[in-house]
Amino acid sequence: MTRNHSATRVSILGKENIIIDYDIWGSFIVQDLLANVSASTYVLITDTNLFKQYGQPFSTAFEECVSKLDMNARLLQYAIPPGETSKSRATKASIEDWMLSEEREPPCDTKTVIIALGGGVVGDMIGFVASTFKRGVRFVQVPTSLLAMVDSSIGGKTAIDTAAGKNLIGAFWQPQRIYIDLQFLNTLPTREFINGLAEVIKTAAIWDADEFAALESNAECLMRAIKTPATTENDRLSEVKQILKRIVLGSVRVKAHIVSADEREGGLRNLLNFGHSIGHAFEGILTPQILHGECIAIGMVLEATLARHLGVLKGSAVSRLTKCLKSYELPVSVLDPLVQERSGNKACQPNKLLSIMAVDKKNDGRMKRIVLLSGIGRTHEMKASVVADQDIRIVLSSAIEVHPLPLKNFEVVCMPPGSKSISNRALVLAALGHGQCRITNLLHSDDTEVMLRALTDLQCATFAWEDEGEVLIVIGKHGHMQATNKDLYLGNAGTASRFLTTVATLAQPSTAISSVLTGNKRMKARPIAPLVNALRNNGAVIHYLESDGSLPLKINASGGFEGGDINLAATVSSQYVSSILMCAPYAKKPVTLRLLGGKPISQPYIDMTTTMMASFGVNVIRSTREAHTYHIPQAQYQNPASYDVESDASSATYPLAVAAITGTTCTIPNIGSASLQGDSRFAIDVLEPMGCKVQQSSRSTTVTGPERGTLRPLLEVDMEPMTDAFLTASVLAAVAQGTHGSRTTRILGIANQRVKECDRIRAMKDELAKFNVTCREFPDGIEIDGVSPTSLVHPIDGVECYDDHRVAMSFSVLALAAPSPTMIRERECVGKTWPGWWDALARKFGVHLEGVDRETNSIGERKAFKATTRSLYIIGMRGAGKTTVGAWAAKLLDWPFIDLDTQLELDVHCTIPELIKSKGWDHFRNLETLLLKKSMAEKPIGYVFACGGGIVELPEPRQMLVHYQKSGGIVLLVHRDIEDNMNYLQQDKTRPAYVEDIHGVWLRREPWYKECSNYEYFSPTSDALPLSRPPDDLKRLLATITGRIDQLERMRQKTHSYFVSLTVPNIEGASCFLEEVTVGSDAVELRADLLRDPNGTDNLPSVSFVYQQLALLRRSTNLPVVFTVRTQGQGGKFPDDAHDHAMSLFQLALRMGVEFLDVEIQYPETFIHTITGTKGNTKLIASHHDPKGNLSWSNGSWVPFYNQSLCYGDIVKLVGVAKVPEDNVKLMEFKSWAQSAHDTPIIAINMDVIGQLSRIQNSFMTPVSHPALPFKAAPGQLSATEIRQALSLHGVIQPQQHFLFGKPISMSRSPSLHNTLFRSTGVPHNYSLREADSVQELKSIIRAADFGGASVTIPLKLDIMLLLDEVSEIAKLIGAVNTIVVDSTRKGVGGFNKYLVGENTDWRGMKLMLERAGAQHLKSSSGLIIGGGGTARAAVYALHEMGYSPLYIVGRNPEKLKSLIETFPHSYQLKVITSRELVTSLEQVPCIAIGTIPADKPIDRHTEAILRELFHLSSQGVRQKSILLEMAYKPRTTALMKLATDVGWDTISGLEALAGQGLFQFQLWTGMMPLYRDARAAVMGDQQ
Repeated sequence: MTRNHSATRVSILGKENIIIDYDIWGSFIVQDLLANVSASTYVLITDTNLFKQYGQPFSTAFEECVSKLDMNARLLQYAIPPGETSKSRATKASIEDWMLSEEREPPCDTKTVIIALGGGVVGDMIGFVASTFKRGVRFVQVPTSLLAMVDSSIGGKTAIDTAAGKNLIGAFWQPQRIYIDLQFLNTLPTREFINGLAEVIKTAAIWDADEFAALESNAECLMRAIKTPATTENDRLSEVKQILKRIVLGSVRVKAHIVSADEREGGLRNLLNFGHSIGHAFEGILTPQILHGECIAIGMVLEATLARHLGVLKGSAVSRLTKCLKSYELPVSVLDPLVQERSGNKACQPNKLLSIMAVDKKNDGRMKRIVLLSGIGRTHEMKASVVADQDIRIVLSSAIEVHPLPLKNFEVVCMPPGSKSISNRALVLAALGHGQCRITNLLHSDDTEVMLRALTDLQCATFAWEDEGEVLIVIGKHGHMQATNKDLYLGNAGTASRFLTTVATLAQPSTAISSVLTGNKRMKARPIAPLVNALRNNGAVIHYLESDGSLPLKINASGGFEGGDINLAATVSSQYVSSILMCAPYAKKPVTLRLLGGKPISQPYIDMTTTMMASFGVNVIRSTREAHTYHIPQAQYQNPASYDVESDASSATYPLAVAAITGTTCTIPNIGSASLQGDSRFAIDVLEPMGCKVQQSSRSTTVTGPERGTLRPLLEVDMEPMTDAFLTASVLAAVAQGTHGSRTTRILGIANQRVKECDRIRAMKDELAKFNVTCREFPDGIEIDGVSPTSLVHPIDGVECYDDHRVAMSFSVLALAAPSPTMIRERECVGKTWPGWWDALARKFGVHLEGVDRETNSIGERKAFKATTRSLYIIGMRGAGKTTVGAWAAKLLDWPFIDLDTQLELDVHCTIPELIKSKGWDHFRNLETLLLKKSMAEKPIGYVFACGGGIVELPEPRQMLVHYQKSGGIVLLVHRDIEDNMNYLQQDKTRPAYVEDIHGVWLRREPWYKECSNYEYFSPTSDALPLSRPPDDLKRLLATITGRIDQLERMRQKTHSYFVSLTVPNIEGASCFLEEVTVGSDAVELRADLLRDPNGTDNLPSVSFVYQQLALLRRSTNLPVVFTVRTQGQGGKFPDDAHDHAMSLFQLALRMGVEFLDVEIQYPETFIHTITGTKGNTKLIASHHDPKGNLSWSNGSWVPFYNQSLCYGDIVKLVGVAKVPEDNVKLMEFKSWAQSAHDTPIIAINMDVIGQLSRIQNSFMTPVSHPALPFKAAPGQLSATEIRQALSLHGVIQPQQHFLFGKPISMSRSPSLHNTLFRSTGVPHNYSLREADSVQELKSIIRAADFGGASVTIPLKLDIMLLLDEVSEIAKLIGAVNTIVVDSTRKGVGGFNKYLVGENTDWRGMKLMLERAGAQHLKSSSGLIIGGGGTARAAVYALHEMGYSPLYIVGRNPEKLKSLIETFPHSYQLKVITSRELVTSLEQVPCIAIGTIPADKPIDRHTEAILRELFHLSSQGVRQKSILLEMAYKPRTTALMKLATDVGWDTISGLEALAGQGLFQFQLWTGMMPLYRDARAAVMGDQQ
C-alpha cells in the first residue's frame, strides 16, 4: 500500500493519536512509527489468517524504511490462532514466553513497541500483553474490522477471557497510536462488516442526530457496496469511500471525546454501552453463532423499548432506531428467523439474561444500570440509569401477565397511534402522488414499516424523517416505479399484501421484469384470490409461486393494468376494493369498478379510501344508477403539503373498553363523530347500549364505564361497519349479565374476521372458553353468554394470541376484570398497530404488569420438546396399506381413525363403484375434494385420516395437502413394493377397477404423492407380521415425526451413549448378525456411502436402493437411526462434488423420519439451510472430519469449524487425528471449553490407534464398531464393549452388586444369566444370591453405596414393596415386584442417594416368549391362564397387553380365581371356567395359554379334565398355532406340557421365560438390551 499524507487525525486524551484514511498500512505507518513511536524493537502480532496477507508486505516496507533512514531497528513477527479462544491466559503466556526467549537475540525489553494487527480479539489480547510485559511497554493498535475500528481499539480497554466470563481480567492501557486503515474493510466479510455497523449506529443514536440521519439516508448505497463480494482485486468500496470515512470518523470522534472526558469509566463513558447491558446478556447465551454487533442491535431495540416503557422516549424514536438497524440487515429481535436459525433456536430466558446482567460492571451493587435514550442523538441521563428488574423483565419476556385493576376512580386521556388503515393508504397515495407531503401521526408499526420498505424497494418515492421521527417527508414520483429483484417480504401484514399486489402491477421493467410478494407462514395461508382474479382479468400477469389463492406472488412489471370495466368479488375483504381504487388513476384507461356478490364487506373502509383519494386530488364517482359501482378517472395524485393521520379508531376501542370494564373514564382526544373510520362508532353503537356514559364531539370521544360488574349484554348488534372492533365487544360481553334475565350478546356481520391474522371468531370462542365463558360461533358472527367477573376462571396456560395484535389487546382488557392475573402469551404481537400498548396500560391506567417467559421448562436452556396434535393424513396407492397403517397410527396415537373413502360412502349412502357408475368419476373426485376440505376445517386436531388413492389426481386437493404439510401438518405417504401392490389390486373388488395400466397410474401419481407428503413409510407386506399389532418401525416413526419422543434428550440423560457404525454393503446381507452388533449401542448408523447398489451408477447408491435399505434397517432394529453420507474428503466413499445426489439422499432420510442426520459443514450454506428448513423433529449432527490431521486442538484451528457446526447442529461432531498421546489431552481441554460455553452436546474424538483414548473418554454418542462387522468405519474405532471395559479399568464405571432375593434360591440360574450378560457387555458388575425369609434382612443391602439392583422371588415379591421409594403401576396391578431398579438421579427416602423403584418383568418375559414362538392375536382371539397364584396375575397382564380377549382362567380353587378377577379392571374380560361342560359352549376357544401351576404335584383331576377338553377343541381349529407357555421348569417336560403336546400344541419351557424376563431386568439395570440367545444359553446351561 502506498504512502498517504492526507490522513485525518483525531485527538484523544489531548494527543492526535488516532489516524484514519485509506491505504496507510505499510510505509506510512512504518514512517510514522519510526518518527513518533521510536524503538529498537517492534513486534508485530496478528493472527495466522492476517499474517499470510499482511505480514510480509509490512516487513518489506519496514526494512526499506529502516535502510533508507539508516536506523537501528528490528521487526519481529508472531502469529496466534484466529478466534475468541486465543483471548486466553494460555495464549498470553505463549506470547510472553516467546518475547522473553533468548532466541529473540536479544529478548524484548522495556523499550519494545508491540503492534496489534487484527480485530477485537487481537487488540484486546495484545493490549493486555503490553500492559503487563516488563510492567508495561508501548503498543499501537491497527484494527482490521469495522467493529474494532470504531469500538475496541479506542479507549485503552484490554482484557482476556476466563471460564468465569469475558473480559474479566485486563487493564486500562492506552495505545500510543491507533491506525485505522479503511482499506482493510474492502476484504471484510459482509456479515462482519454489518456486525461493526451496529456500533456505528449505537454511537450516533446516543450522541449525534445528524450522523444518525446520515446513516438512515445512506443505508441503501452502503449496503449495496458491503454486499458486493469481497476480494483483494475488486475495490467494492470505491463508490462509498467518502460516506464510509464520514461515518467511521463520526463514531471515532464521539468515542475519543467520551474517553478523553472519562477515561476510567466514571459515568459518561457508560453511554457507550447503550444496547450492551441487554445485548451482552444475549451474547453470553448466543455466542459464537450470533456476533457481538448482532446481539448489540437486539439490545439497542430492547433498551429503547425499555425507555419507551418508562416514559422517557417516544415510540417514533424506537421505530426509527428499529428501521435503521433493519436497513443494515441487523437483527432487531431474538425471534428474527436468521437469529433462530443460526443459534439453533436457543432459548434466551429472562431469568438467564437477568443473571448475566447482574455481573455488569456498570451496576450499582444489585441495582442494574442501563443507558436510556430520550431521543435520537441524546440520552435520558449523561450516564447509565438505574432500572428495576421488573421493568427489564417485561421487555425481555415473550409473554406478559396482566394483573386485575384495583377499584379506583380516575380519568385518563389516551391518544392511540395513528390509524393503520389511514397510515397505509396515506403512504400509498403519497408515494403515487406528485410533490412533497409531510405526514404526521403516522403509525410506527410492523405493518407500516413493511409498507415503507416495499415502496422504497419499488422506488415509488423517497422517504425521510423529521422532528425525531414524528414527521415523514414523502416525495412521490407520480406513479413511476421499477420492479425489483429483491423479494418484498411482508411478514403477516395483510393490508400491505393486498395494497401492494395492485401497486406492483404499475411498475416498469428494470433489471427485474417482475416483483415477488411473500410473507410468513400465516400470510401464505391468507386469501388473495379475488383480487388476483380481478387483476388477471384486466391484463395483469400474476403467478402463484406456492399455493393457489395465497402469497407468494410473482407480479410482472407492466406499467399498469388495462383499466376499463373491472369486476371484483368484494364480500371477503374491502382491502381488495381499496387496492384497485387507489391504483386505478394510473391504469391505461379510466376504470369502472363493479363490486359483485351483493353488499360489500366493510363499506366504511371503502368510503375512507375514496375520501382520502379526494384529499390527494382524485375524485371517485360512485354510480347512482348501478349499485356498488365506482368510476375512477385517469389522473395523477397531487400531494397535499401535509396530511395528519387520525389515531386508529380500532385501537381506541381498547382504552375505551378499559374504562367500560373498570368503571373509570377515558378520553380519546382526536377521534370523534367526524372520523373517517367506521370504528369511531364503537362508543355510540356498542358501549352506550352496554350501559356506559358516552360524550362524543366531532374530534373527541369520552367514555365513563358503569359500576363494575353491571355492563349490559347486547341482544344483537351488527358490527359490519366496524368488524375489527368485535373482539373488544366480545370481551366486554363476556362479563355483561344484564338485569332482566338475558346475559347473551349476539354479534353479527363479521364474516371477514375469519380471514384476518387468524380466524378471529374461532379464536375468541376458544380463548373465552378458557375463562369459562360459553360462546357459539356462526359463519358471520358469535354469541357470548356473559358471566360475573368473579366467576371468570384463570386460564392456566394463558391466552393464545395467534400472532394477532387485536386478540392480545382485547384479552388484556378482560384481564383487568378477572379475579387473578392473566398471561397473554405473545407480548410483542401488539407491535403491529400499537407497539406501546403495554406502556399505555401501565403508565396511563396504572395496571401492574409482569414479564413471563412462556418457554420456561425443567430442561433449563433447552426448549420443551412439543408434540404436535394436528391431525395426520395418509396418502398412497390403493392397496399400499393406508387403512391398515391408519388404524395402527390411530391406536399408537390414541386418536380416532377415519377412512375418507368409507366416510364418503356413508355420506352418499352407496358404495364408491356404485357412485361412479351413476354419477361419473368427476362427480366422485369433487365429492372426495369437498370431504378432504371439510375434514381439515372441522377436525384439525387429533385425528388420523386415510385418503383415497386418487386424491392427488386433481390440483385442488393436491394444493390443500401441500399447504397442510408446509404449514406444519403431517401428510404420510404409505408405499409398498409396487409388484406386491399390483398383485393385491388385481384381487380387490371393493373399489372400481383401474381403467389403465396400474404401473402407469403409479408412475403418474408418484411425483404428486411426493409433492403432497412430507413423510414416507414403507408398508410391510400383508404376510410380514400380524395385522393386530402395529409394527415397531411405525411406532418409532410416529413418535419421531409427531414429537412424542425426543431421542436427543434421551441420549443426553445417559452417562455414556454409543452408536454402532454399520460398514455393510447391503442391510439384507447383514440381517444374520445385525441384532448382535447393535447390543450395547444406543443408536445405529447407516453409512449410505458404504452401501453397494447392484444397479447403481458411478458407485453411487440410488435413492430407491437406499430407501429399501433404510426401510429394512428400520424393521430390523428398535434403535434410533443415524443417517450418514460421508464424503471422500471427510474420510468416506461418497464423491465430494455429488451435491445434488447427496441432497436427494438427505431428503429421503428426512422423509423417512430418521432420528439423527449427519450433515458435513463443508457443504454450501444454502445446501445446509435447505436441510435445516425441512428437518422437522430429526436432530442434525453437524460434523467435520479432518482425516489428514491438518487441524490441531491446541492452536484454535478447530474453533471456526466448531462455531460453524454450532450454527446448524443439534449436535456437534468433530473428528481429528491423534499423532501423539498429548493430542488426546488437548482434545479434552478443547471439549471442556466447548461444554462450558455451550449447551449443544459435542462428539469430539481422534482417529488412529493413538486416538483410542479419546474414544474412551468421549461420553456422548461415541461411534463404535463390532467384531462381526466387515471392517471399522474409521481408524482406531473400538466396540462399545471394549470402551466399557476400559472405563471399568479406569474406575469410571464402578462395580455394582446385584442380587436375587428370596428362598429357596440355591438352584437359580439367574446368577449364570446376569453374570454372563455383564461380561459380554463389558461392565464390571456382579450378581449373586441372597437368601432371606424377611425383607427386613435386606434393608442394609439395598441401601448400600454399591447396590445396583436386584431380582426378587417368593416369598418376598409383595413384602419388598415396603422398602422401596416407588412401585410401578404395573407392578401394583400384578401385585408383585420381581425387579428392583436403582435411579441415581433422584434421592430416596431419608436422603439416600439412590431412589429404588419396584418393577415387574415377568409379564414381559411371557409376552416375549409367546411372540417369539409365533403367537398372533387375531380378531376374536381369546387366551387362557392356568392357575390363580401370583404368577397368574402376571400372565393375565401379559395376555391383555397382547390383545387377547376374553381371558379364561382355570384352576382348582374357584373362589381364589374369582378373587383374582375382582382385582383387575372389567375391561380385561376375565372369566372362570369351572366345568368341562362350559368349555363346549365357549364362543372363542383359546389357542394361547400360560401355565402357572406348580409342576412338582399332579394336576388335580377336575382341572385336568377341563384342560383336556380345552386343548382338544383348540387343536381342531386351523386359525393359528396353539401355544402353551409353561412357567414351571422342573422337570423339563411337565405334566401340563404333556397334556398340550398330546393334542398338537407347541410348548415353551419356563426356562425360556426366565431368560426372557431376565433380558428386561438387565435392560432396566444397564440401559442395554442383550441378545436373547446369550441369555437363553446361560439359563439353559448350553452356552457355546
